[in-house]
Amino acid sequence: MKPTIQGRLTMSVVSLGLGLGLSLAHQSINAQEMPGWEKALYEAAKKEKEFTVYTAHYSTQGAANLCAAFDKKYPGVKCNFVRTTAQVAYQRYQQELKANKPVVSVLSSTDVGHYPPLKAQGQLMAYKPNNLGNMVDALKVYNDPDGHWLVTSAGLVVITYNNSLVAEKDAPKKWTDLLDPKWKEKLAIGHPAFSGYVGTWVVAMDKTYGWSYFDRLEKNRPQIGRSINDTVTMLNAKERWVAAGPDATTLQSQDKGNPVSVIYPEDGSLLMVSMTGIPKNAPSPNAAKLFIEFLLSKEAAEVQVKDRAQSVIKGVRPLPGGKAMDEIKLLRPSEDEIAKGIPAVKEKFRDTFGI
Repeated sequence: MKPTIQGRLTMSVVSLGLGLGLSLAHQSINAQEMPGWEKALYEAAKKEKEFTVYTAHYSTQGAANLCAAFDKKYPGVKCNFVRTTAQVAYQRYQQELKANKPVVSVLSSTDVGHYPPLKAQGQLMAYKPNNLGNMVDALKVYNDPDGHWLVTSAGLVVITYNNSLVAEKDAPKKWTDLLDPKWKEKLAIGHPAFSGYVGTWVVAMDKTYGWSYFDRLEKNRPQIGRSINDTVTMLNAKERWVAAGPDATTLQSQDKGNPVSVIYPEDGSLLMVSMTGIPKNAPSPNAAKLFIEFLLSKEAAEVQVKDRAQSVIKGVRPLPGGKAMDEIKLLRPSEDEIAKGIPAVKEKFRDTFGI
């Protein structure tokens, strides 16, 4: 006997109820499996409902992927993000402070020089994550010992090139190769006044080779973007042939079928450690803490690696075609050199390149 329409509706409602019940039970089980500190933080975060992240760490898609993974793991807490350059994110936060209208709850920047002044002004909350033990040991030295900021992203500045225009054997192998006149009007770089990655790279090159490096580089008439990610766009468009660019965004572009490649320079790839802190006036402080815990989890590391970033978590390796930090020579100025150096090189860069 076939079920009546009413019977079919009843069965559908029952099925829906069972499905919803199973879903809620699954969520409940997940919550029960959380350690006590995580469960308490999650419950507090759910009362705040949502939070906003300002980030210069990732591409827009990378930030969206991380937020989506967080939302899936912690339903009921919405992750919103604003992806912009390091300097713009910092300026936006400063405007909120002056207006006393806080929006951001998680402040992530590629310019490590932003954090010491904020700490000195009492503008950052101290928080030492429970998941800190998951972090790659070599990166822990860059965390604030008092817990006002910590490493949540790592990447590399490397030499990149359009492989439809440049053969691998002819590509630059070290930073000084970019000074070769054959790259005149074929080179792309970013601007240290906008990008923390570029600012740190300029400090590193100045420390290693002196400012004469940039005097000579200027003679090759590089095309200068704002974000370091602009160099990838220039290579894809064949506006430039080689660049000082990011490994992650370049490899992402390569994964999409674009003719770009990376070279890990013989004289050292620049290690970029990007920081995250919680503003003292964060509208959603518990959600912010939960997000930082998430960034130090295996789930977040796997999302980052899929987006070609370096893993800050132990035991998560890069995808084929990329190299991990322990496989290559690294360059990294000290935090003091970066904090003091970036403001100085911004002015020297403008004087040298006229932009």
